[in-house]
Amino acid sequence: MFVGAKNLSKVIEPEFGSGFSTRQLERARQFYRTYPIATAVRTQFNWSQYKMLMQIDNEDKREYYELEAANNGWTGRELERQINSGLYERLLLSNDKKAVLEVARKQRMPEQPAEIIKDPMVLEFLGLKRDATYYEKDLESALITNLQLFLLELGNGFSFIARQKRILLEDDEFFIDLVFYNRLLRSFVIIEIKTHKITHADIGQLQMYVNYYDRNEKLPDENPTIGILLCADKNNAVVKYSLPENDKAIMASKYQLYLPTEKQLLTELKREIEDSKQEGKSE
Repeated sequence: MFVGAKNLSKVIEPEFGSGFSTRQLERARQFYRTYPIATAVRTQFNWSQYKMLMQIDNEDKREYYELEAANNGWTGRELERQINSGLYERLLLSNDKKAVLEVARKQRMPEQPAEIIKDPMVLEFLGLKRDATYYEKDLESALITNLQLFLLELGNGFSFIARQKRILLEDDEFFIDLVFYNRLLRSFVIIEIKTHKITHADIGQLQMYVNYYDRNEKLPDENPTIGILLCADKNNAVVKYSLPENDKAIMASKYQLYLPTEKQLLTELKREIEDSKQEGKSE
């Protein structure tokens, strides 16, 4: 005879306590249905993390967060943040689902920057006010102060190298905003911060920095340097037509100070897919 969670709770809660409330029993049943095989349960996850994972209906999406949380040692708070920021959906903007899961499962190493660098980046943890008039140096300072979370947002395998890296070209000196190294891609990653829409001059400046690192810092067995313009807005047409054809080293990513809603992420995903279809028809 089937006994509902509510009735079962009435029977056993008086004897065993609040851990057997109706809500807890319903969650236990949901856990069993989601993870029916005991060997598939990860002992490094706590109950709070499993409660978050069980709320994800899509099996591929849930598996991705399980793998990334385990591979990167995410705490419950870090897992919650990545789910709420739509990490999985953002990676799907520039990658197919099969590639995203293969990298998470460690079935292959990432081959392109877009496989681990998210676009758009979500930097709500900086605590900056919703104000478009802040200066680039303020944003950069906030990024450095929150370096650990920034690295988490960038993707896997990032190590911090330098801030305001000074380079001298003949008698002229330049300062690169941020320099990282990605051990998975085995390449330097240069980040230039702009609070305006990308211009041709911005891309040229970044390309100069990339060329400098390729010729003076990169070892022969390392991959080409990656350049990223972190900007308030982006114009894909400018990036596309200002770079050599099929150039994968330079990426433009817009930052967002507050978490986007799931609806916004899905709308962006559909728009990108539609744009790709239109470009395919025109070629």
